[in-house]
Amino acid sequence: MELAGKVALVLGGIKGIGKSIALALARAGATVALTYFDWEEELDALRADVSAANGEYLILKTDLRQVDGIPRMVQTAAERFGRLDILINNIERGGWPVVHGPYVREQWDLELETTLRAKHWVFAAALPLLKASGDGAVINFSSIAGVVGRSGAAAPVFNDGYAAASRSVSLLTETWAREAAPEVRVNEIMLGFVETRHGPGTRGWGLLSGAQKQAIRDHTLLGRIGTIEDVVRAVMFILCDAAFMTGSVLRLDGGYVLGGERAQPMPKGVI
Repeated sequence: MELAGKVALVLGGIKGIGKSIALALARAGATVALTYFDWEEELDALRADVSAANGEYLILKTDLRQVDGIPRMVQTAAERFGRLDILINNIERGGWPVVHGPYVREQWDLELETTLRAKHWVFAAALPLLKASGDGAVINFSSIAGVVGRSGAAAPVFNDGYAAASRSVSLLTETWAREAAPEVRVNEIMLGFVETRHGPGTRGWGLLSGAQKQAIRDHTLLGRIGTIEDVVRAVMFILCDAAFMTGSVLRLDGGYVLGGERAQPMPKGVI
């Protein structure tokens, strides 16, 4: 995909991963529409940065938990720029056990409303526009929480509701790839521990003990936390270089799911 002239809708674009993806797309020549709901104090910086990257953009304040307003939000972006080619389905509200403790019903509902439900309704509203572009792309974001759940070194970080929602995203990715083909490719990036998502740039990370933080690194084959740039590069690969990939899940976790154990030498055997 050639990004120049494309129009992208980036959910959760106010800061962190979403903002960095939007800026990378803008610098590559795409026009971006970004959504946000909270973190209002970051808005001026966002405007300045995206304006410097590409003069034409749109920022939409949207509570994506209110699904009735989603079609209008998507249509607003399409009407402003005349088309929609890319959807970056980046929204979640992961509640850390170390932060929230045992779940109450409201927190469970929040996980499903953001991490899962909002993605569904944004995709449903955007699909006709993406198909009309003839060369569309969707990237869903999920978490390795959907694979490892509340276990091991990740136990203080991933709760049950968030893990369940993340696992469901992968099912949607496969279904949507079938619905969207051949005009639109739908893929997924399953994130591990990244600096602004379950990493050092988040409040929960500061509540972990030194031993807990080290256990996460020790369980990661590459021995480090992922960076925002790691995520941006994966996004650009899927959009620009993976023209034959759809319905796939790209696990970007530094090898956390495989575990920190290294492969052992082959034994000599008895024969």
